[in-house]
Amino acid sequence: MRLLPLLFSLVACCSSTLVMAGTRPLLDIVDIQGVRDNQLVGYGLVVGLPGSGDKAQVKFAAQSLNNMLKQFGVQLDEANLPKSKNVAAVAIQATLPPMAGAGQAIDVTVTSLGDAKSLHGGSLMLTPLRGVDGKVYALAQGNLVVGGIKAEGQNGSSVTVNVPTAGVIPAGAIIERSVETLQQSPDLVLHLKKPNYKTARNVVTAINNTFGPAVARAENWSKLVVSAPLDADNRTTFMAMLQDLTVEEGSQRPRVVFNSRTGTVVINDVVRVKRAAVSHGSLTITITEQQGAVQPLPFSQGETVPVQNSGVDVTQQNANMILLPEGTSLDTIVQAVNSLGATPTELMSILLALDKAGALDADLVVI
Repeated sequence: MRLLPLLFSLVACCSSTLVMAGTRPLLDIVDIQGVRDNQLVGYGLVVGLPGSGDKAQVKFAAQSLNNMLKQFGVQLDEANLPKSKNVAAVAIQATLPPMAGAGQAIDVTVTSLGDAKSLHGGSLMLTPLRGVDGKVYALAQGNLVVGGIKAEGQNGSSVTVNVPTAGVIPAGAIIERSVETLQQSPDLVLHLKKPNYKTARNVVTAINNTFGPAVARAENWSKLVVSAPLDADNRTTFMAMLQDLTVEEGSQRPRVVFNSRTGTVVINDVVRVKRAAVSHGSLTITITEQQGAVQPLPFSQGETVPVQNSGVDVTQQNANMILLPEGTSLDTIVQAVNSLGATPTELMSILLALDKAGALDADLVVI
């Protein structure tokens, strides 16, 4: 393959690539097909809890404890399942990193499935972790680290800090099966994290300028195909050279992101508006309820009658109008909106109105 001599002769050229303004490392803007994380999940028991485990009504916790005891030769009557508040049924989650090999340790997250009050002080029994294909890829076990705490009094009052029913076990799982994620094929497929025609062209140009013509090609604005060596050692060197490449990203469409649940608004620095006039005002209606009583006159043998008094107050703020010149920047937008006294939700309403009027040069994203 003619690529191999060229590969080693250009190792020094890769490190001398100029870093232009607005450039980023290649592997920061692309995903390599086949190099990915894999999710693992398991079901197990946390033991050693100080009476804060699952209650008797959580049947699956008692059944799981019974099944575990049978593996150690302890036979119990199915009709009389063990009732222990020191045990909790839990779900275990972990992420299998790409290229991870057998014997490596990974972190696991443990969360309660039943009505356990806290997992603090518990220890996870040996639990297999399976992938989506049903195969066991890791074994988890160890003492939990719980960041939350819960305290209760005899009168029913309680105080809870953070989440006591979830914890982690650092390096709590040992990988038993490796996953060959990067296929040994002549073509290496790269996917842009932010699809862009100019970025795709810049990536192809940077690779071809370093390794030679026709090494990389763009199939579309997101998928790039790169010819790579088949030999494992040469392929590692090739990937190291790709990692050192820097590429100038193409311009992205400005965005305004609005979180409808928290009211958070994030405006991109390149957001601009066309010439527009903005008016904002709000109507506040306040209703108050007061309970009273009508007392009878002395010696009238009347009865006290309860009455309900309602008060309605309507307040309308004066609607101020501001003029946004052509090409108004982010700073001007924020200052203008703040001068109107708008809340984040009201800010989103203003931005929506500007977008409908064709005056907002950005995409609105609601999450």
